[in-house]
Amino acid sequence: MKSFKDQLNRTLELKEIPKRIVSLVPSQTELLVDLGMENAIVGVTKFCVHPKDIRKKKTIVGGTKNIKVEKIKALQPDIILCNKEENSIDIVDALKSVAPIHISDIYSLDDAFQMIRMYGELFEVQQKAQSIISIIKKERNAFQVKIKNRPRPKAAYFIWKEPWMVVASNTFIHSMIGEAGFNNVFCGEKRYPEIFLNHPKLKEADVLMLSSEPFPFKKKHIEDIKKIFPERQIIIVDGELFSWYGSRLKFAFNYFKSLSF
Repeated sequence: MKSFKDQLNRTLELKEIPKRIVSLVPSQTELLVDLGMENAIVGVTKFCVHPKDIRKKKTIVGGTKNIKVEKIKALQPDIILCNKEENSIDIVDALKSVAPIHISDIYSLDDAFQMIRMYGELFEVQQKAQSIISIIKKERNAFQVKIKNRPRPKAAYFIWKEPWMVVASNTFIHSMIGEAGFNNVFCGEKRYPEIFLNHPKLKEADVLMLSSEPFPFKKKHIEDIKKIFPERQIIIVDGELFSWYGSRLKFAFNYFKSLSF
């Protein structure tokens, strides 16, 4: 029996390397595949869209907020992978008798690196985990050099409509807005505040970012907001590259180059 800690400092006891994994976090599902663990995955959510064919190969056990407990039980998992933000405490409570649960808790790249290292240890793929981290760090360092002397534009990052919701501090996306070379005008607030489009902070922003997820903003939404802010730069950004904290981070910094203002 070996003991492991998750990112909430909870202890997991595992008899052996897990051979049957249920992942309730899309970005962590993709990470598992990139760590060479695809064959061990038995259950995923309907939002686990990378790799594209993963949902055809594995049992879908619900969404990240609404799971089918009996389906998960039937899969007889050795471990269940969750995230504090994406999966509720009710989900964890419902599954704690099914299998050991590892919970990630991520607000920064350093947190993401810690989670990747933890997976390396859990599944004994430390070398692959370190390789992924090294690639991300290399891309990050190159990007930081590129923007070192560039002014940092002010940005507002929208994630939802009706009600309008933006990203504030104490979130991974807020951290990535900074990594991308922007200052978040809502840094003085926390989490995901609901706002109206007459919020004074929006007038401070040089660019208004409309995320592709979780709300699927489209060009028509740019046109609607442009009527209120005709002189603002308004763009749709790839939400996965701002919010996924697994191996997809390898592509984030090359994408951020395209957002230079």
